[in-house]
Amino acid sequence: VGTKLKLAIDHDRHDTVGQDLVAMCVNDVLVTGAEPFLFLDYYATAALDVDVAERVINGIARGCELAGCALVGGETAEMPGFYQPGDYDLAGFCVGVVERSRIIDGSSLAVGDMLVGLPSSGPHSNGYSLIRRLLTEQSVTVDGALLDALMAPTRIYAKAVLELLEHHPVHAMAHITGGGILENLPRIFAGESGQGLAALVDLDAWSRPDVFNWMQQAGNIDEDEMLRTFNCGIGFVIVVPEDAAGDAMATLSDLGEAPVDIGRIVTADTVPGPGERLVD
Repeated sequence: VGTKLKLAIDHDRHDTVGQDLVAMCVNDVLVTGAEPFLFLDYYATAALDVDVAERVINGIARGCELAGCALVGGETAEMPGFYQPGDYDLAGFCVGVVERSRIIDGSSLAVGDMLVGLPSSGPHSNGYSLIRRLLTEQSVTVDGALLDALMAPTRIYAKAVLELLEHHPVHAMAHITGGGILENLPRIFAGESGQGLAALVDLDAWSRPDVFNWMQQAGNIDEDEMLRTFNCGIGFVIVVPEDAAGDAMATLSDLGEAPVDIGRIVTADTVPGPGERLVD
């Protein structure tokens, strides 16, 4: 979960960081087409506070429920002298299952494929060292709507995406975590089939949640740094064939998502227009 935990500890917001932990694992597994199967957690602290630990683990259980996987065990460690009193850390491990013939590896990518973005709930679990520095430098009182926005749990996309895979062709997927769109989306081009291709992303296709605009203005952060640090409002990207895009987006909408057409797969020598970014 990273340094988002520090905000949780400082503001007694322990109930949703467990979902963050699960989400960061299961969304990564999901990009291969795998169904999250089981999850294990690790909770480390100076001295066990049963109330806090229970709230955290309830959040982990909730995340597993949303992902459709089983919480099969975990470990709790007390390490006085290593952690400061009241501090704790989390780690997790997820196993997913997919038939070898159905692994999604980007081998079917083609020029014209549509990039479908699924909205994030906020910064998810990335960029919080920078966020916390901004809060300190700006002497911001973290409460109310700002605290809610910063502590919103990472979205878990498993159920909608797995249902989509049952009915529509998908050529590639990317979980937009640390590194943002600029560093996560290029992973879909890792195979030979991705050579010579790029993603042309329309940065004006979606509205960024207010928390990102506040951070950019408060920290005077340039656009490249924003795109390399935060998801900027898009938490997951699905690449579908152009002729299947309409039906795929309709299915995602029926499943409660709010899909956005954020761009296309193009040749790597494509020149981006205003508001566009070439990612390869």
